[in-house]
Amino acid sequence: MKSTLKRTWAEIDLDALDYNYQTIRSHIGAKTKFLGVVKADAYGHGSVQIASRLQELGADYLAVSSIDEAMELRFNGITMPILILGHTPKEQVDRLICFNITQAVTCKAKADEYNAEALKYGGTLKVHIKVDTGMSRLGYLCNDEHFDSGIEGIVEACQLPGLQAEGIFTHFAMADEEDSMSQAYTQKQFALFQNVIHAVETKWGQTFSLHHCANTGATVDHPETYLDMVRPGLLLYGYGTHAKKWHLQPLMSLKTVVSTIKVYDPGTHVSYGGIYTTNKKTRMGVIPYGYADGFLRSLSNRCQLMSVDGPVQQCGRICMDMAMIDLTDKWNVKVGSEIEIFGPHRSLDDWAALAGTIPYEIVCAVSKRVPRFYLQSGKIISKELLLRM
Repeated sequence: MKSTLKRTWAEIDLDALDYNYQTIRSHIGAKTKFLGVVKADAYGHGSVQIASRLQELGADYLAVSSIDEAMELRFNGITMPILILGHTPKEQVDRLICFNITQAVTCKAKADEYNAEALKYGGTLKVHIKVDTGMSRLGYLCNDEHFDSGIEGIVEACQLPGLQAEGIFTHFAMADEEDSMSQAYTQKQFALFQNVIHAVETKWGQTFSLHHCANTGATVDHPETYLDMVRPGLLLYGYGTHAKKWHLQPLMSLKTVVSTIKVYDPGTHVSYGGIYTTNKKTRMGVIPYGYADGFLRSLSNRCQLMSVDGPVQQCGRICMDMAMIDLTDKWNVKVGSEIEIFGPHRSLDDWAALAGTIPYEIVCAVSKRVPRFYLQSGKIISKELLLRM
């Protein structure tokens, strides 16, 4: 780890995670279960570390995207319930059952495949039924003329002997948006979901143990959608407008150092394509942070980072492994000086807005060669590098 300590690194504040979890808990109430979304390596924060802490804090469920993500957690001491939101090949059903992993079922074909494999294995697969209420992605289609056939398909899946239908859920497409059209669409989705639940449970003659639909936006703005369990994603990590509403704290700070400083004459072209040319004698620093680390190339010549002497402009095209910053008149910034990419002095939300994207993409883009340092009470308690050593 010494070789990467003073290159580019991410600091993950576990105290902020504790605070965010407890704050969200205080809003949703003691009777509502908490599902922590830790897919995509916990949005770039490190799924094992985040999941371990959520398990200690008393979260009820975790969600991942794939069986590989689930198995990583199981092999690293995570024993709490895990729901796979995405596709799992039928050949992996035996592993799902063996390691007590819950699988989303999104259509008749999947239900039939999983049931057949579970019976072949001699076990029962725990599943949550996914309903498409307007996301138009995965799930049983139940809107308008598809309602009756959708209900019939879900009930059929719930009655399959190899499946244990523990839960039913849907996903809101516009709950993170605050305009009136989006809010109305969310209410329409929620009303349809409630109608589906009532129709399925009436026809099935049983009740699901878990009904859930509240993502980040709904958790903050639509408490009526809590049902049995909420699924905060980005909210848990402290980013976005909804996190600000509840005064949540960002977990990640991304930092780098100045590796080289050179002084260029006026008229010097900088980096690929010469899209930046110095207009004066310029003290230029090189930082070991490039698009292979997650520095979006589209930000070339457009962004500022934070130094001890204040903001510094990025100059020229961002390279794969490095980028250049203007240190003219920043005399306290020397070789080895720390530069904040985003963190307490440079908001990730502002950084994402500048890139024309969302905070999710920025944190997920932080590559595996960037080590994560986990802090508690201001001290590093653990380090993780995802490269094979």
